[in-house]
Amino acid sequence: MARADTDSADTDSGDRPGTGRSAEADGLRTAGSVAHRLIAAHLVAGRMEPGEEIGLRVDQTLTQDATGTLVMQELEALGLDRVRTEVSVQYVDHNILQADERNAEDHIFLRSGARRFGLWYSKPGNGVSHPTHMQRFGIPGKTLAGSDSHTCAAGSLGMLAVGVGGLEVALAMAGRPLHLRMPHIWGVRLTGELPPYVSAKDVILEMLRRHGVKGAVDRILEYHGPGLASLTAMDRHVIANMGAELGATATVFPADDAVRAFLRAEGREEDFTEITAEPGARYDLDEEIDLSALEPLIARPSSPGNVVPVRDVAGEPVSQAVVGSSANPGLRDFAITAAMVKGRQTAPGVSFDVNPTSREILQDLTRMGATFDLIAAGARIHQAGCLGCIGMGQAPAAGRNSLRTFPRNFPGRSGTEEDAVWLCSPETAAASALTGVITDPREWAAREGVKPPELALPEEAAVNTASLEPPPPPEVASGLPLERGPNISALPALDPLPDALEGPVLLKAGDNVSTDEISPAGAKALPYRSNIPKLAEFTFTRLDPEYPRRAAGTGKGAAHFVVGGDNYGQGSSREHAAITPRHLGLRAVIAKSFARIHWQNLANFGVLALEFDDPGDWDRIAAGDLLRLDGLRTALAPDAAPALRVHNTTRGEDYAVHHRLSPRQRETVLAGGIIPRLAAEAESAAEAESAAEAESAAEAEPAAEAEPPARE
Repeated sequence: MARADTDSADTDSGDRPGTGRSAEADGLRTAGSVAHRLIAAHLVAGRMEPGEEIGLRVDQTLTQDATGTLVMQELEALGLDRVRTEVSVQYVDHNILQADERNAEDHIFLRSGARRFGLWYSKPGNGVSHPTHMQRFGIPGKTLAGSDSHTCAAGSLGMLAVGVGGLEVALAMAGRPLHLRMPHIWGVRLTGELPPYVSAKDVILEMLRRHGVKGAVDRILEYHGPGLASLTAMDRHVIANMGAELGATATVFPADDAVRAFLRAEGREEDFTEITAEPGARYDLDEEIDLSALEPLIARPSSPGNVVPVRDVAGEPVSQAVVGSSANPGLRDFAITAAMVKGRQTAPGVSFDVNPTSREILQDLTRMGATFDLIAAGARIHQAGCLGCIGMGQAPAAGRNSLRTFPRNFPGRSGTEEDAVWLCSPETAAASALTGVITDPREWAAREGVKPPELALPEEAAVNTASLEPPPPPEVASGLPLERGPNISALPALDPLPDALEGPVLLKAGDNVSTDEISPAGAKALPYRSNIPKLAEFTFTRLDPEYPRRAAGTGKGAAHFVVGGDNYGQGSSREHAAITPRHLGLRAVIAKSFARIHWQNLANFGVLALEFDDPGDWDRIAAGDLLRLDGLRTALAPDAAPALRVHNTTRGEDYAVHHRLSPRQRETVLAGGIIPRLAAEAESAAEAESAAEAESAAEAEPAAEAEPPARE
């Protein structure tokens, strides 16, 4: 099994966008699937056996403003002088509306952090991180760790791209390996070609229709087969992006002619390396999709997994239709929308919103004349960024149907508590905007007598790097300060896990609780993303408005529990969903099962994640019950069995539970989190070094006294 060298840790990230060592130099010679080859080429610890913890060398990192402010504070806490990745980029794309001074102050802080630590800085309005990174920095064969769950979109270029918590990204920037459980590789063979008015969004919606929101947990999706030939790199981006909604660790496509064509259009063909599966490559699981048999699909409110054919819900009234987001970011997605509405008017009472995903795509759309067609049809053109996808603008009216080409429709994520958000393709959104009701675009075309549009997309993209600021040289960066506004708090102090935990169940939740429900996005909460004490006031309020007050009422330093159902913590990678409950006293979550990223984030901040041996025990616990765990330091020892017992003092019952923590994660939880663990390790190392120096000096002293006197 090939192992990668690790000298890239010393590579400066200040080269021009898109440069780096070739994939050939990284040793992509291991036989097997594309995913296996990528993992083998970057493996620095562990065995490639499903379920085993592995460590991967990280070539690139991606952070965005909703998570990046914490990452910058974590880099500071780690004592990092300069990032050790090949390329690290800080994007400002989530919270770019400046309703008051707080967002602007955070942007200033992020730019100062990027300059201080050696990251590229993408200015507000430059674009959503995922398509922009793909355009300017993505390189086949590289690994990418991002503090955004949709980082997996870069798998469209033949990269191994993984969304993780911000602290994991900070450690990767510091040159440490990315740790994760070795996933099963799920091969999805594509055949045929997509019919007219059916597009890449319908492919991933079909996967969600078949498997639901936890169907790919602990798996990497790898698409292969003859059907790939008809999918562009940006089509693949759509599919890879929403692998996160299936719970996948990553999604991988081969780097083939479609990827070469994309990089050529971006002026970066020299960054292309062909990476395909070896002949006879085998997968842990197999799936097949006949693209020619697909039809327009739509996810009903309020889950990406609640997928039905558009024809089944046709006629439902529509109040809003939004095109854009990282889930449909390509020029083609906007161009097909413009072509469908050209010369027509959207229906009365429908807000038709167009959310460009990068400055470059907006320029190309305008070069084509498509921007004018959209405006003439009644579109509202917004700035390039995430915006409505995370509830920062474009919030719909309560209870009115909003059709969006976005990746998620969790309750309240739009910024409206009583929302009704549907997820669909650009074709379905455009047809529905024109008719005022949910409409199958094939039926619309048949009624209107419209042939499928023939899109003439430019062969060369309007490359624009003016809003990408490179990091200054190290000798300049080392003297630069971090510019903090008053809304940026310090990271909370994290104390070690006590040997015994006792406290009430402050919240009992059902299945598929999302991180949006634990720590909300939206215009009310997100401006406090850098102010943990203030943001903590929003914790769990979508499930229980009284949770923060009751947590504060348990007393300073008092512990409490949360009980959850299946797939607890699905959705966004934001580590705030672990930090703010911990700040309020949460020390353990007991659930039927966990989503991958949130489970990692809980461990990173010293919260014990436990799973019921018998899921039926969930029914036996009520909110308010007093729970107790004893002997934790023994139970979490490196060689101890992963089994524990929870005692319900209120009911006089015991429940068998278990954890899935690696020895490394057990040490982390016992220490109270990664940062205190590393601080303790550094202190121990310093004490050992000091002791060794003292011993060496003591040994040298007698030797000096034993020397004979000098002759006169």
